[in-house]
Amino acid sequence: MALMMPKRVKYRKLQKGQRRGVATTGCDLAFGEFGLKVLENGWIKNAQIEAVRVILARQLHKGGKLWIRIFPDKSITKKPAEVRMGKRKGDLDHWVAVVKRGKILFELGGVPEEYAKRCFGLAAYKLPLRVKFISRQHR
Repeated sequence: MALMMPKRVKYRKLQKGQRRGVATTGCDLAFGEFGLKVLENGWIKNAQIEAVRVILARQLHKGGKLWIRIFPDKSITKKPAEVRMGKRKGDLDHWVAVVKRGKILFELGGVPEEYAKRCFGLAAYKLPLRVKFISRQHR
């Protein structure tokens, strides 16, 4: 299966933007009973999201449902090695999802709490940012 990326975009190359602030939307559980909340700002690559999706799909092979609440819609460019400065922006390298602290990344439903904690523990290992397990009971 292909990695996550947009089908089409208005502009191929984007500016860097800011990585600060607190999430105002997407910070509450909307679908499942358990979630993985990010504790710091940053970028998550499409390959990292896909790695987490594969891990959670394998853990939930029979029961439970997974919701992915982020999508990599920001393109990151890179210039080749040993190329002089200038001469336009580099070629597209990969896609990232911009996340702010407090955002829910993934949600699980239809599984016991201990199992969800174990699944999200495996998923957190693949992510570049610190995350926290949350559930509806902790509200």
